[in-house]
Amino acid sequence: MDKITFCIPSKDNLRYLKTCIPSIRKNAYRDDHEIVIFVDQDNDGTIDWLKEVHDKYNLRYITNPNLNESRFGIGKAYDECIKGSNTDVVMVFHADMMLGKNADKLAFDLLESKSAVCCTRVEPPLHPNNGEKIIRDYGMWPEDFKEEAFDKFVADNIGVTKVTNGIFAPWMVYKKEFLDMGGHDPILKSCREDSDVFNRMQLDGFTFKQPWNSLVYHLTGRGAGSFSGDEERHKEWQKEMQNSTKEFIRKWGTGVQHDNLLKPIVSPFYNKGIVLKNATYELLELLEPWCTNIYTDGFLKEYLEKENDNTEYTLGWRLREFKEIPQNDIIIFIDGSKFTQEDFNMFQQLSRVLEQDKPKSGTFELGSFKIKVNKYEEKIYNRIYS
Repeated sequence: MDKITFCIPSKDNLRYLKTCIPSIRKNAYRDDHEIVIFVDQDNDGTIDWLKEVHDKYNLRYITNPNLNESRFGIGKAYDECIKGSNTDVVMVFHADMMLGKNADKLAFDLLESKSAVCCTRVEPPLHPNNGEKIIRDYGMWPEDFKEEAFDKFVADNIGVTKVTNGIFAPWMVYKKEFLDMGGHDPILKSCREDSDVFNRMQLDGFTFKQPWNSLVYHLTGRGAGSFSGDEERHKEWQKEMQNSTKEFIRKWGTGVQHDNLLKPIVSPFYNKGIVLKNATYELLELLEPWCTNIYTDGFLKEYLEKENDNTEYTLGWRLREFKEIPQNDIIIFIDGSKFTQEDFNMFQQLSRVLEQDKPKSGTFELGSFKIKVNKYEEKIYNRIYS
């Protein structure tokens, strides 16, 4: 196989890197793969340790120039690793993952132009499994990693020929094809950056492949701080996830969508306007990301003041006075005094409903709200290139 680069961001991840990096050197098919770590935050001695072991593990690291003052975020950190790599093929890898024997080669064997190939994750029983991964408990923490048992499981599954079409980290891609898309979108600093990349790959004609004999052990969810009891880190992650989810919805017009095997589902992007009467602040906050413009009878100033620093979008253009006449292709009329959770559940699926059913132009009702269709025109904004 070709030489590749493992790209690994770190935000106080020394505890995990100490198990992750040795697993790559022990189990990779080639012993000369590049390993590049981007140190985005270091309050745990990560850089001191990397200095000690960089010869032993033949690795390089890049440091955030504003270390411990401001973070790049995971997407930009990955891109710095990828840009700094010296190979044609790169693998996006998490610090809380351990590579299984020859997982790199088994993934590379399926790689071709305009494709992304991911390893299959083996995880402890922490999150639901819809069929996209394998649940086996080989330890909750790097210090508890049952390495021999995991190695045996990998060896027992080396002959598996199953290949599905989902995508999740760790994933492998040709460096040039990824950078030609513009890398990760900088508006998604620390969450949802992967779902955005996968949507863009889908639109750009990539195929996705997941071989089930190419295995990694994934401790899962450690960036959030929820399992370690780090309340400050968890609160920071919750805020980042909330902001990034809103940015993702503003960009794509929907939440993250995929099938059970994590193949992306990308709905058309329509120019939707919401006319909201009897508004509450909470309802304005809930609905604003889901439309191109929102025309509301209250809380415009308050929402703009609070939310403006949390988005790269121009909220002053998105938020409109109730008295303005909407010019959007599709207009949704909502009475805040009647809007229910069931209505919101239906509202979130509106793009897919419009795509599949294409109700005739005119006005129709869905739950407690009314929809006026002036025309169906998918807006082909530049969503592939960041």
